[in-house]
Amino acid sequence: MYNNRIYFRPNVYTAAQVDLMNQMRMLWEQHSVWTRAAIVSLVFELPNTDAVLNRLLRNPVDFENVFRLYYGDRIAAQFKDLLTEHLVVAADIVNAAKAGNNQAVEEAERIWYANADAIAALLGRINPYWSQQEWRAMLREHLALVNAEAVSTLTGDYEATVTVYDQIEMQALRMADVMSMGIIRQFGVK
Repeated sequence: MYNNRIYFRPNVYTAAQVDLMNQMRMLWEQHSVWTRAAIVSLVFELPNTDAVLNRLLRNPVDFENVFRLYYGDRIAAQFKDLLTEHLVVAADIVNAAKAGNNQAVEEAERIWYANADAIAALLGRINPYWSQQEWRAMLREHLALVNAEAVSTLTGDYEATVTVYDQIEMQALRMADVMSMGIIRQFGVK
């Protein structure tokens, strides 16, 4: 399990630091909300599916725009591409599970976890205050929670979807805090 420490010091933050923290929290919150919406839309074949998926796929671009400020075009694009793959494969898993294709689910999950490991490796490489192992643990927890949410939705266990989403939201905010504090420390955001 990754370190579950509190990342915010209770004393003083500058406006720029608070802006960055809020921006990261918003991006991870949107990641969670639109992933949930996509799962529901895909499972129930809602007429809003294309619009929801398009909005979900805007999230990696939004991350790219923030990353570009600190890490440049190449690394920002790498993160965007990996996060896009993460979302596309998640949709593939939901669709395969809905179709009852267990072999396709297993293959997509293998790709999904390899993608999470690639994201963790990238993050651990670009910021000395981000641990690849910590990111790997957080991203794998994220995948397990999203998977639980998808299964609960597919099986009609709606009480469980609410409980799992509460966990997803808190876990996403922890990832946002790790991300923003690492950037603040690495770049001396004042």
